[in-house]
This record gives sequence, C-alpha cells and structure tokens, in this order.
Amino acid sequence: MPQAPRRKGRPKSFDSASQPATIQSLDRALDVLDALAGASGMTLTELSTALDQSAATMYRVLATLEARQIVEMDPQSQTWHIGAMAFRLGSAFLRRSSVIERARPVMRELMEATGETSNLGIERGGDVMFVSQVETHESIRAFFPPGTTSPMHASGIGKALLSCFGEDQLARFLRGRTLERFTEKTLTSVEALRADLARIRSRGWSFDDEEKAPGMRCVAAPVFGMQGEVLAGISISGPTARMPDGGINGIGALVKDAAEKLSYGLGAPAADQTPPG
Repeated sequence: MPQAPRRKGRPKSFDSASQPATIQSLDRALDVLDALAGASGMTLTELSTALDQSAATMYRVLATLEARQIVEMDPQSQTWHIGAMAFRLGSAFLRRSSVIERARPVMRELMEATGETSNLGIERGGDVMFVSQVETHESIRAFFPPGTTSPMHASGIGKALLSCFGEDQLARFLRGRTLERFTEKTLTSVEALRADLARIRSRGWSFDDEEKAPGMRCVAAPVFGMQGEVLAGISISGPTARMPDGGINGIGALVKDAAEKLSYGLGAPAADQTPPG
C-alpha cells in the first residue's frame, strides 16, 4: 500500500522574514528547563532571579510543566527539579541512532582495559556534546553528564571529529571563530590546531593534553558509519597522574581499536572485513 507523502517541517505560507519563529511562553518554559537542568534544585525565588522574571510568571510556567511531570517540586526543601517526563523526552534523542546503544559494551571494555572513564560524544552546533559515559571505579575521575557540551578545539573527541572534516568544512568551521584559551596548553591558533589535526589523521587518535582542564587528559578516536561518514568520537579521560607521557601511545592504540570495533558494528567499511579486536 503506497504511503502518503510526509508533510514538510514548516507551512508553505510561513514567511520567516515577517513572522516570528518562536513562541514567547514556550521559550520561557525552555529557559526554566535549561536552568533546572544545570542545578541540583532551585527555589522559585532563585529561578525568578536567574531568569529575570517575576515570581508569578515563573510559577505559572512551573505549574504548567509540573502538570505534565516535566518538572517536580520537593515539598520539604521547596526546590524545583527536572521531572520524569523530561527524562523520557530526552531519551527520545538517544533513540535516534543505534550508535549509543552499540557503544556501551565497547565503552565498558575500554574502561576496564584502561582503568579510566570512557566517553562518547557527537558534534552539535559547532561543539562536542557528550551523550554517554562509562565511569571508572577510581574516586578521582572525569565526569561529563549526557548533554554536557565542550568546545571542539579543546576536546579530545572534538579534535578527533575535526580531523575527519574535509578542507571546505574545516575552513567554514574556523572562519571567524575565536579559539578560546582555557589553560596554558589550549591550542588557540589556527596553525597549531591544523598541525595537531594532521598528526591525528596520521596516527588515528587525538590527544587532549590538559587543554581544557589542568591536570586532566583525554585520548579519543573517531567512529564511522556505513558510508564512511564520521558519526561520533569515543575517548578515555583521566587525571594526568594516571595517564603519564609514557602510557599515552598505548592508550591511543586501545582507543583506536575500540573506535574501529564500534565502527565495524555500525556497518563501516573494514579493510579486511573482519571485526577489529
């Protein structure tokens, strides 16, 4: 039975130049969710102050979201939190691709082989967004909750993804962009970043040498899909004391192998047509 054609994402009559594309009340509700997601609970007063809105306005937004279980209030502390329905909605994003599901066992193996936290990240809006993590058992460890973002140029996964950009795509990414400095080791010039990307392409893995946070290192490699397109990056992150200079090449080989294994599982072309690892 033939399927009916799917409708487009916006009406034909919509004129973005003359009509506003956003709904103010919805925009305000999303600001509330964004604020709550970044906190461990906020009172009505704290939300009103943070978003520069009246308490009455904030309460109407919260009451509406609470009715749909998107937020919830702790009656003892009188603080508002993200609710169960928000988790369900967010989980729909994770279901868009099998890469996250397929990555979990590979990430766990990588964590156990290295003793450090394994991360999975994708490119979103010019940044890295972390979408999954398998934490080490060590008390001192890297922690990137799903949804956390980081600049591409100061991230192991970010640089691994950038190394797969074609020249035109990389030029568009760099055009007009300031490479912000976070530590003394951050790559803040286009020349230095391009040179590092060339090294990454040559060896197959990237190295974040305390470029985002002092005392923390990361080794990452790109993950590919069926058409050879880059889908994500997989990494190991940990303190410099447990990732010394002498161990980086060995970690790099393990991360590269893990990325190849995951890529194969996602249907990426393999030279010998046998699963890596």
